[in-house]
Amino acid sequence: MADDAKMKDAIRWMWSLGDYGALAAHLEPHAIELAQRSRLQAGSEVLDVAAGNGNFAIAAARKGATVVATDLTPAMVELGRARSESLGVAIDWREADAEQLPFPDERFDVVASVFGAMFAPDPERVASEMFRVTKRGGLVAMANYGQKGFLPRFTAMMAERGPAPPPGMHSPFEWGVTDEVHRRFKGLTSSIEIYPQALTFEFESLDAGWDFWERTYPPLMAMLTMLDADQASSLREDGRKLFAELNQVSGGGLTLESDYLQVLARKA
Repeated sequence: MADDAKMKDAIRWMWSLGDYGALAAHLEPHAIELAQRSRLQAGSEVLDVAAGNGNFAIAAARKGATVVATDLTPAMVELGRARSESLGVAIDWREADAEQLPFPDERFDVVASVFGAMFAPDPERVASEMFRVTKRGGLVAMANYGQKGFLPRFTAMMAERGPAPPPGMHSPFEWGVTDEVHRRFKGLTSSIEIYPQALTFEFESLDAGWDFWERTYPPLMAMLTMLDADQASSLREDGRKLFAELNQVSGGGLTLESDYLQVLARKA
């Protein structure tokens, strides 16, 4: 229990770093697309789990849904609350753990998470909780990074420089594997629709791309705080080499691609 609390505190600290709003802007079109696929209706009761600064929650509210948005990180909740208020969008923001949602059984018509709940340490618990608070016949919708492309390669490069993960720790990218989603949702659904998709991050140059990720991506920022000067320099050098290797365009620009899954699962 103590180790779990320490891990959650570390997660809160990490996701408080950086200009997350700038990163979220790149992800917002995919949240909007997931909201469209979810066929949200006016008056639907919606929960956005590990909501970040509210991409899905805002898309749902704009469709007339009644929305609760949660995140483990207090700084994220404040960021999302300020954003939704500035947009004039009504969203009930709360701090909550995706592994222990503070809501009664069968509370929501749609429970969603866009590149969020996949980072919780216990995926089985996440699946159980998301379906628990979904009404019978309701929808669990997720967007999850996959195991191919830029983001898993970048994460693996950083992981080589960090401490070994705890025994039994799952990679968040497992949520982007179709068979694994089916396994985790087994017995909870009456149907599952899965749509392979791709994320594209475009920058005017490699330097601009690296500067963006160092300024906005909490896992990278956290890693850099744990390295000495030489180690940090080595990470930056290897990171730029990886960007160059994975670049999808020539002529000076930088385009990085990563696969992900959109998942729509109907509760049994």
